[in-house]
Amino acid sequence: MGLTSNKVLALAVTLAVVLFVATIWLWPRLARGGWKAVLGRVGLLLATQLALFASVGLAANNSFLFYGSWADLFGQEQEMGVVVDHSAGSKDVKVVGTQVLDVPGGGRPSIGGQIQKVVIEGAKSKIDSSAYVYLPPEYFQSRYAKSTFPVSVVLTGYPGTAENLLKGLKYPKTAYQQAKDKKMQPMILVMLRPTVAPPRDTECVDIPGGPQTETFFAEDLPNAIAQTYRVGTKARNWGFMGNSTGGYCALKIALHHPDRFAAAAGFSAYYKAADDVTTGDLFQGDKAAKKRADLLWSLDHLPQGNSSFLVTTSKHGEGNLKGTQAFIRKVKAPATVSSITLESGGHNFNTWNREIPPGLVWMSGKLSAS
Repeated sequence: MGLTSNKVLALAVTLAVVLFVATIWLWPRLARGGWKAVLGRVGLLLATQLALFASVGLAANNSFLFYGSWADLFGQEQEMGVVVDHSAGSKDVKVVGTQVLDVPGGGRPSIGGQIQKVVIEGAKSKIDSSAYVYLPPEYFQSRYAKSTFPVSVVLTGYPGTAENLLKGLKYPKTAYQQAKDKKMQPMILVMLRPTVAPPRDTECVDIPGGPQTETFFAEDLPNAIAQTYRVGTKARNWGFMGNSTGGYCALKIALHHPDRFAAAAGFSAYYKAADDVTTGDLFQGDKAAKKRADLLWSLDHLPQGNSSFLVTTSKHGEGNLKGTQAFIRKVKAPATVSSITLESGGHNFNTWNREIPPGLVWMSGKLSAS
């Protein structure tokens, strides 16, 4: 059973209740002196508290999806080898599985759309990464058979899993509902994590002598997706969005590659590449590259393209309020900037689920299908 399974949570809660009842029932017998009775009391109390702790931890994880699997929890790489059907997909995108949306009629792609699990092979960066591609119902309908669709790359934070974008942040289901309600146009989503060279946090930069992550996201991924699905190849056809680290990456890639991405949304983004034990030395002493990875510096010193940006923060609970305000001030024409500022909201899934629906509508309004 998976870490986020309701069965696991129910089992932990049941065990905690049983141990609590057992403690009450057996306590009179263990009230006597002697080392065996003392050991019994200590054992029951310890087991009960551990079960309660596990129950609370599992409930919190199910709510916020800090970890997507047992392997993720224990810091192990969760990706197993997959059997690739080379007749599906294209040269650089291999389809390895499909999922249906949990919506009425979702079993039929023309009604509920489809989620495809794919492996994207970076022709230039030599990075391979798994991802999920959401195809809206219209993609499978005969009247749209010759139509192209706008597309947005979606990244989770570090060290999150791509599954978080499906389960916790509900991107496909939200996009489906917003399009059904005529609030946005049908849009393809390419969902993955920024950690394409696990376990290292590369901050979406090209590391000298290391993973070429910026090249993967800015060049390889758009080229591979355009060869596989009915999407345009112009900047106006492409957007980039994400939360936390994914938000920083979205803003960074769109800011530095306006010829590839017309719009970017950063939910709870920060504006300067992290520098800690998870990143290692990203720039190898290259001061110019380090400055370029500072988005506020880039806005001041590099030409701004014809790009649209959406940034989010909250007055209470987020640590990026001042940085977000500075980003807004520094965006100059021809670029444009919009923002969402909540009264209160922390750096968590609950906050992002309040920002993603209007964020998807905003993104749809900035992109063109052709």
